[in-house]
Amino acid sequence: MSKKNNDFWTGPLTGTRIKSNDVKMPEMLIGYFIGPFGALLASGIFTSILQNYFTDVLKLNLAFLTTLQLVSTILIVAANLIVGQLIERTRTMAGKARPWILLSAFTLSVASVLMFIVPFEGTAKMVWIAIAYNLFYAVAYPIYNTANSTLIPVSTRNSQQRGALASFTNVAGLGVMGAGSMVFPILVSFALKEDQHLWFVAMLAVAVFSALTIFLQFQFTRERVTEEQMEGADAKEEKVKAASLREQLAAVAGEKMWWIVMLFYLGFQWSGAMKNGSMTYFCKWVLDNTFFGNADAWGASQSLLSIMGAVPMAVAAVFIVPLCNKFGKRIVCMIGMIVGAAGGVIAILGNGQIIPVAIGVALKCLGSAPACYMILAMLADVIDHIEFKKNIRTDGLTMSIYSSIMVAGTPVCNSIFSAILNASGYDQAANIALGTAAQTVGVQTAISAGYIWVETIAYILCAILVFFFTIEKKLPEEQAAIAARKK
Repeated sequence: MSKKNNDFWTGPLTGTRIKSNDVKMPEMLIGYFIGPFGALLASGIFTSILQNYFTDVLKLNLAFLTTLQLVSTILIVAANLIVGQLIERTRTMAGKARPWILLSAFTLSVASVLMFIVPFEGTAKMVWIAIAYNLFYAVAYPIYNTANSTLIPVSTRNSQQRGALASFTNVAGLGVMGAGSMVFPILVSFALKEDQHLWFVAMLAVAVFSALTIFLQFQFTRERVTEEQMEGADAKEEKVKAASLREQLAAVAGEKMWWIVMLFYLGFQWSGAMKNGSMTYFCKWVLDNTFFGNADAWGASQSLLSIMGAVPMAVAAVFIVPLCNKFGKRIVCMIGMIVGAAGGVIAILGNGQIIPVAIGVALKCLGSAPACYMILAMLADVIDHIEFKKNIRTDGLTMSIYSSIMVAGTPVCNSIFSAILNASGYDQAANIALGTAAQTVGVQTAISAGYIWVETIAYILCAILVFFFTIEKKLPEEQAAIAARKK
């Protein structure tokens, strides 16, 4: 690579502001909290309320939504796998992930607002929404999310500093989910309502904020490991050959523990996506919102349930790692799933009364905390276990599939939920002022199943699955054997 080509990445706008060889607070705060928070804010809002925008503001056909979200899932999964390979093959002085972060300042911010312009009616409207939806979920979001996930392992070789960066990123992720499920529903219920122009103005503000914070993330991050590899590349005569895709597939397909942790994550993530996508409907048409004075105060109810879920998860973050170190990830995650299932049962028995439902939701979220915080550690254990048995690393394939499960959960579960609403006779023109009386008992039952029952059943199944996740017992011996083999 010539120096002329490198100059682009060393200029005042494109050069990194991080000069220290150690990770310090400005990098952690701006690069791994503020940047991801702004970038993922639109996604957090979409997870909570995009489905409601489609059905109750744009009045889109439910069968169309089901088809759109199912077909888009194929594109989303393919995009995650392709972007991962593109990033792996990128070599610049800025690194391999940071150039894609910079590109995301444009692609993610533009794509996040297109669904709220909608200049057409009829069939043209559906075509516009289909294109805009896929530009966000199958193009812009995979570019950012994959690049952002790659930043942590290439930021430094110091494992403690990597842990701190991962913690800041996780907190940012929880923050955007809180903003999407607590703050934005209040804005919708009291201000935006069904005014499409106001929705556009609100999301335009989010898009501008995202572009600025992503650019800050680009400037306040640094790929020290990539720089190290590039500096030594010219002097290196041999390169370690990575395992082929076929070799990785054969290694993971034959490993029972890999299947256990992936099925565990699939059940956990997709049941959570179903809950998030149906939450607004549950608060609008099932909960008794007269607790807040009138039947259409659903935004306040949704914020209360979100707070009741977020607080236990935030508190649990302090205790999860010490508990897992003492008792093991398997036991702590299994007990967490059982506690979460018990919370789901309490919420079901609450029968739409906000106090018992809120208590049940709090317990359910408390139980989900170990899985939320430990899933990446469990995957890392499996990768080491496969390396011990097969003598190859499967990071690329495993993390691509993990990312695909995470991103595809929302469209798949929203499409299923759209089909459920359509089959149950959901009234898109119902008067919110009538509260629970505006929808039939069958519709309310279908919505309750999406918000509470599916996740409760999934937690029971996940508790059973994780019981058989026995890697931890022999992992220290296996890691020692791997180290000895390399020497």
